[in-house]
Amino acid sequence: MKIEYPEIGVCGLSCRLCPNYQSTSASRCGGCKSDGRMRVGCPFITCAVKKRGIEFCWQCPEQEGCERWHGHRRRGQIRDSFVCYQRLEKNIAFVRDRGISAFVEDQRERENLLLRMLNGFNEGRSKSFYCIVATVMDTQEITRAIAQVEEESAGGDVLSRRRALHAWFERIAKEKNYNLKLRK
Repeated sequence: MKIEYPEIGVCGLSCRLCPNYQSTSASRCGGCKSDGRMRVGCPFITCAVKKRGIEFCWQCPEQEGCERWHGHRRRGQIRDSFVCYQRLEKNIAFVRDRGISAFVEDQRERENLLLRMLNGFNEGRSKSFYCIVATVMDTQEITRAIAQVEEESAGGDVLSRRRALHAWFERIAKEKNYNLKLRK
């Protein structure tokens, strides 16, 4: 089977916004359907890709009655693992409403914003926070916040830029009721 979207999880998560996908170390993950991850025992990969020959759970004719996928989605509404699950349901709805190509485009835009944050505002300890921001927040809000902080802190060191950007995101999160922490 040819995998077309290795950076989109079988269940609907976006690998592009995962801290492990954005790693530069040898342990970098190439996406949920990359060669390395395909060898790991993920039940969704085993069921969808290996047994059924499909890339996504929503393509399965038995999806409505699949307790594994529905249980995963229910858990994703209340807690995260090392990656943010807060938009899982919105991701699935986005794909159903607008298609996988539009979703891929949206995730690339979010990843580009994430890379801007990592390259310009990361003091070495904010990667997970920026991954959550890129996942949860509206892209226009992120774009405005980055532009505002870049303008206000031109020439400042990375720590002061990080503080300013975090403050912007925290204000927006409070106003819009976003959760910018992993839910454990």
